[in-house]
Amino acid sequence: MSTGQFWPGRYTDRHGSEAVVFETDGRESIRTTIRGVPFEGSSMDDLGALGGEPPDTPFAFFDGALCSCLLQWEVPLSVAVEGQGVRTEVLDCALRLGGPAGPGRGLDAETLTTTLRFNGREYRNAEGDDDFEDALNEIQRRLPDGVRLRACISCAWSDYFPAGHGLMAQLACFRDAKDRYRQVDGKHGPRGIFAVWAEHTESVQETWLCEEFEQRTTHTGYRGPFPYRAWR
Repeated sequence: MSTGQFWPGRYTDRHGSEAVVFETDGRESIRTTIRGVPFEGSSMDDLGALGGEPPDTPFAFFDGALCSCLLQWEVPLSVAVEGQGVRTEVLDCALRLGGPAGPGRGLDAETLTTTLRFNGREYRNAEGDDDFEDALNEIQRRLPDGVRLRACISCAWSDYFPAGHGLMAQLACFRDAKDRYRQVDGKHGPRGIFAVWAEHTESVQETWLCEEFEQRTTHTGYRGPFPYRAWR
């Protein structure tokens, strides 16, 4: 398995803007340092100050995580081109986090924008796609025929928990239970996702990639094909 990645990026809020680097293990750990303060979280919308105490440097927080800010970062993304092999492109990501909407109501806004630069063109997710599953599905639908994203989101061995998931990094990998996962055809019953869920290897980011990748094809597991149909 790969050891980690470094994503160049930028942090911006009403106090200013600065270049940052996000370090990730591709699973559920993202770290960065902003204005000299170290942050860590399992997702880009869950970055809290290490140690748990609010830093003296000015930031805005909601439920312990950064808010009222713009996070931007670049992710290397493998793309398979029919007849040409696999190449690494760049996925530009921007996450705008609003402020607290009120007690028990979360943030008043959370907007994700992802843009894949490929062959001199830009392929962007649709407005309203609020997580990486939807964003990458939309980008795949817009890519030319014969061009396929090569990442955990499009892998034959990945699936989501039926109760839902957050922005990113909650995609279950079943690479160590392939035979069992091949049988999954829905939610319940002996061949349902609940029956095999405890056997998943780990949770991964949608943009991650390992050497056991296989393109998602006829077997669709619980979550369905990639890309899923627009009306799902």
